[in-house]
Amino acid sequence: MSGGVDSSVAAHLLLEAGHEVVGLFMRHGQVFEPACAVETVAASSAGTRQSARSAGSLGSLPIVEPTSPHKQGCCSASDAADARRVADRLDIRFYAVDFTGDFDRIVDYFVDEYSRGRTPNPCVMCNNWIKFGRLAEYADGVGAEFIATGHYARMEGGTAERRLRRGIDADKDQSYVLFGIDRDVLPRIMLPVGEYDKSTVRALAGRLGLGVAAKKDSQEICFVAPGAHADFVRSQSSADTSGELVLSDGTVVGHHDGIESFTIGQRKGLGVTFGEPRFVVRIEADTRRVVIGHREELARVELTASETNWLVGEADFERAGYEFACHAQIRYNSRAAAARARVLPEGRLHIRFDEPQLGVAPGQAVVCYDGDRVLGGGWID
Repeated sequence: MSGGVDSSVAAHLLLEAGHEVVGLFMRHGQVFEPACAVETVAASSAGTRQSARSAGSLGSLPIVEPTSPHKQGCCSASDAADARRVADRLDIRFYAVDFTGDFDRIVDYFVDEYSRGRTPNPCVMCNNWIKFGRLAEYADGVGAEFIATGHYARMEGGTAERRLRRGIDADKDQSYVLFGIDRDVLPRIMLPVGEYDKSTVRALAGRLGLGVAAKKDSQEICFVAPGAHADFVRSQSSADTSGELVLSDGTVVGHHDGIESFTIGQRKGLGVTFGEPRFVVRIEADTRRVVIGHREELARVELTASETNWLVGEADFERAGYEFACHAQIRYNSRAAAARARVLPEGRLHIRFDEPQLGVAPGQAVVCYDGDRVLGGGWID
């Protein structure tokens, strides 16, 4: 329970279905100015980064008030208070669980990816490692049969053939960020709000008298304030990632403070002006050069990905050389496009699109769909 409307209504729907519900608010103890301090998740193995890490033993970490009044992430002090009030209203047990040490893994991943010129997706990793990883372990510890969240996606089928599908609300669908969860966990997952659209969920929260009915959706990375990710990365790493801004033909047009400030497809904040729209078309981590070009230079007809994860039980998806038609989605907010996929050796994947796609970014996930069913995916190289 993050203190938002979706997880609050999910708890109510589970109660209505006859389940005994235990509410958990997950804290990670990140304090990075000007971002909010405390959040929701964690994963495994404490890293070696130092600043922006707060110490604390399990269960003793204070919930810190966010420093930015415009913060729209999740799990600030006010979020924790909202979650507790909802739990009281629903008359369910509620605990705040400290995953501070685990969350260091998320931060290390985030910093390392940006330092390599890639665009990370910490929300996907949080789901993989924490919400459906560490949380599953916690559920075992308290004897809980299922794990539920407020994600807009749907689970269908029995335990032998559990299927992850898109949520009913196409504008809010979050199935993309769930592609990497362990297939063995699927039978335990419940996603109650995936059967509803957002307006219905808000209306239900209002009828129930939940104070979060009109609360804004969380939109930002939970441990970094909007627009502050580059400063955060620099605070965690001493590596020099500054370099040249160049055109596609190699012409130097400026300099930048670090490749962590850029992502593929970026148009604003380039540090140079051209009188016409230009975009980041490539980031070269080895030379530390950021390549700027025209929109059409972003077009890609194919990609390769690694570290694949399949949510289907068919053995073919684990067999190198297997080919299948699908719709592939390259970013959370993009539309899936018709493609042909081929399984490669060593957990890799090749995707060839029917039509060129703009903004294929190394570090982001590519997720394969069969209709509205999530087949699986990997991380774009």
